[in-house]
Amino acid sequence: MKKIIKNIGLVLSGLAVLSSCNDSFLERTPTHDLNDNSFWTTANDLKTYNNGIYNEAGNNNDYMFLLGFTNGAWSSNTHSVFAYEAQSDNMASMSSRHQWATKIAAGQEVVPNDAGRGGWKWSVLRRINVFFQNYQKVNADETIINEYAGEAYFFRAWFYLDKVQMYGDVPYLTEPLNTDSPELYGERMPRKMVMDSVLRDINKACEYLPLDWDSDSPSRITKGAALALKSRICLYEGTFRKYHSLGDHEKFLNEAVKASEDLMALNKYAIHNTGNPATDYTTLFTSEDLASNDEVILYRKYQTGVLGHRLCGYIMANVVGVTKDLVDDYLCLEEDGTALPTGLSAVYNDNSIEDVLTNRDPRLTQTVLDPRQAHDIFFNKDQYEYPILDGMKGNKSTTGYHAIKYYIAEQDKKGYGKEDHDAPLFRYAEVLLNLAEAKAELGTITQADLDRTINVIRERAAMPALTLNPPMDPKYANEGISSLLVEIRRERRVELSFEQLRYTDLMRWKWGKRLALPVLGMRFEESDRNDPHFADISDRVKTVNVDGKNYIDVFAGTDFENRVFDENKHYYHPIPVNVISKNPAIEQNSNWE
Repeated sequence: MKKIIKNIGLVLSGLAVLSSCNDSFLERTPTHDLNDNSFWTTANDLKTYNNGIYNEAGNNNDYMFLLGFTNGAWSSNTHSVFAYEAQSDNMASMSSRHQWATKIAAGQEVVPNDAGRGGWKWSVLRRINVFFQNYQKVNADETIINEYAGEAYFFRAWFYLDKVQMYGDVPYLTEPLNTDSPELYGERMPRKMVMDSVLRDINKACEYLPLDWDSDSPSRITKGAALALKSRICLYEGTFRKYHSLGDHEKFLNEAVKASEDLMALNKYAIHNTGNPATDYTTLFTSEDLASNDEVILYRKYQTGVLGHRLCGYIMANVVGVTKDLVDDYLCLEEDGTALPTGLSAVYNDNSIEDVLTNRDPRLTQTVLDPRQAHDIFFNKDQYEYPILDGMKGNKSTTGYHAIKYYIAEQDKKGYGKEDHDAPLFRYAEVLLNLAEAKAELGTITQADLDRTINVIRERAAMPALTLNPPMDPKYANEGISSLLVEIRRERRVELSFEQLRYTDLMRWKWGKRLALPVLGMRFEESDRNDPHFADISDRVKTVNVDGKNYIDVFAGTDFENRVFDENKHYYHPIPVNVISKNPAIEQNSNWE
């Protein structure tokens, strides 16, 4: 039975929303002082201290694992789940604000000089470890103490997942360090050992955190959030170990199954489905308040006058586009009631952009603009006709496929820093997808498993059910995986696009080579340049011929045209120069100069 839960998960707004909780804390004796025995006395001290962990983890100047739409208005442009998609094969950006991500996708990342630019930030870990050094001094009921310990375990696990995804081997620290601590000059720990420690931490979080907090603390991390994070961690690590031949992958895949099934057994979350397939999916990303949404396990809260963002404005203003590669992955709805890939479809054609978007999975036109719907979606609806390409008036797309996921016209009208709709961080749909993929990788998946996971998600979109032996998509026929795994990965890409997961999915599957493929947009023949709609199009819009048809070649003639992916280098990011200069024991990742 679908159950609506108020204040699900975490109402996080970065530094601002918890400021009222932190005012009194900031006036007290600093708790980074390990000799501060006057602070660690009551359960409320633990609550107040942990508010600081929430706040620091949500500072997106330093940390990107708790991101949402970012913690400041202008940085919605550079650091948001939307901007992050530019480092994957889902979005093509020509925005200077996304150049850091575009360089990663094109294989042009360079070794940064300083830790800040490289993401080598550790202060929140010190804050977490200070908690562990002191929390047992508190005189309170053990269950209550453990609930706050669960929060700290949750954040340490999430912090280290992010660090391992970026760098592989990293220093693993459980004690707060001082300037004279010898650990400052220690070596990196092998990633497998770090992730084993991460598993222990997230298991503690799952054990200690409550199903719900009391009425005075309704918006803190819950057991459901911890199980969702564990599901994500274990699927990532299990598949990374499998496809990168690290060994011992079954342990993590089995833990991913367990975490997902434990969360399902809570009977607290459900796929948001009101029977409206044309809108139910987009509701998850265009709701001002996600507190009562039965699918959202953890979200970032934005609130007028407390913390705003500018995501919708930047979705319009930045020169970005959804790639043809992503659009092609949405299934076609056949006349016989089945759903097939474009390469097998009898109804698919790309004679026009409208044709491409017809008879497709309904999630496509809730992610990519159908030009026929533009006047109902954008607030400047009477000014422009879409698609808009380089040289034309209006908000341009690099591919012709305009992204609309998260876009709300009424929010866009509010202006700079005043948008306040919430950002989902963990959804029940992801947990179901994790379960299906983990069981498929273990070779234990059944039709009953598909029916309780992927087919529940497809039902929301009124899509035909997935069976154990689907036809092989010609696009992926040479990837060396089963047709069922192809469809599970397709479902994940379609359902979770623009949610900061695609890049790490490519890395764990050892599919980095897909980033080196040419980035294409919609079909655009030379005759289309004579269309009055494209009268002002720039000569910078280049095309490439593929099987007798011309498609926009997004990066042709630019610095990102010749894309590469080095299998011996690009699965990890480089360690910043000043990190190694301060501690030579921190060796650079392989093949980074």
